[in-house]
Amino acid sequence: MKKIPQRTCIGCNSKKSKKELIRIVKDKEGNIQIDRTGKLPGRGAYICDDVSCLDKAIKSKRLEKAFETKIEDKIYEELRGVLIDKS
Repeated sequence: MKKIPQRTCIGCNSKKSKKELIRIVKDKEGNIQIDRTGKLPGRGAYICDDVSCLDKAIKSKRLEKAFETKIEDKIYEELRGVLIDKS
């Protein structure tokens, strides 16, 4: 039996399977983008497919802490668009 990879949402802190979460990645150049495949190189953070989790992550600045950098509003808006599209 194969083990299913578990990741923690940066918004609500719940553990879920990797496939249920959306990966956000920061590459070596410091570019932050949404990784739909889960295969892009770089530092990754995961968030639930829920706008309320994104709001919690923004309010607590968890994404900025995970990537140790300031996150532009453009990134948050792109994420919000992805989460709303899936709803």
